[in-house]
Amino acid sequence: MDLLQYSFFQHALLGSLLTAIACGIVGTYIVSRRLVFISGGITHASFGGLGLGFYLGMNPVLMAMVFSVLSALGVEWMSRTQNIREDSAIAGVWSLGMALGVIFIFLTPGYAPNLSAYLFGNILTISTGDLIGMAILTLLLILLFGFFLREIVYVAFDRDFALTQRLPVRLIEYTMICLVAVTIVLSIRMVGIMLLMSLLTLPQISINLFTSDFKKIIWGSMLLGFLGCVSGLVLSYYLNVPSGAFIILVLVLFFLIMKAIKAVRER
Repeated sequence: MDLLQYSFFQHALLGSLLTAIACGIVGTYIVSRRLVFISGGITHASFGGLGLGFYLGMNPVLMAMVFSVLSALGVEWMSRTQNIREDSAIAGVWSLGMALGVIFIFLTPGYAPNLSAYLFGNILTISTGDLIGMAILTLLLILLFGFFLREIVYVAFDRDFALTQRLPVRLIEYTMICLVAVTIVLSIRMVGIMLLMSLLTLPQISINLFTSDFKKIIWGSMLLGFLGCVSGLVLSYYLNVPSGAFIILVLVLFFLIMKAIKAVRER
């Protein structure tokens, strides 16, 4: 409890809650639409935006967000209209982002930027600006899913059926892929580029072991994600290691425990 008196730890707890809510909502959509590898491609493509931000002397997170949104829209556009296989488009964006990031960081004058917080995450270093950005995104996701949950679920599970219902399928798909990209970039400071894909999928597949209800998966993944973030945060503070790695380890442990519980119940 002594940790709660420190402002950086208070920021970390609030960041954990907001990130768990945002990733719980977006991650459920990703898993249900089987977009896990798209999220991985966007995550690694954001490295190109980070490198460009460092090279131009601009906010690297803002540049990563622009780069990620454009990459996400590019993958969606190529796979839907240009007859390019989705996995091929993802591979191209993934490789291009990482390559550009390495080049821009190498060309950045002066000292090389500290990339560990972006690659592996360190939630203890998040700022008030990071919290404000994540709070705005979380509120937007709550409102969007609160008012249009049925339409989003239709598109996620059966695109052809959604088309027969005269829903704006293309608009929903492009909107959601942009929100996925923004969520990824704003969550980078939590677990880092290398591990973020796990935060978007592990809680969802753990809850999916016991239910297939979309709403229940969202609520359960929020709770599980928050517990994993807090547990990893405390462990990383005392062991003085990047928080992202411990958050993912805790989430993997939760998955194994829930998998064992399901196996026992089935017997």
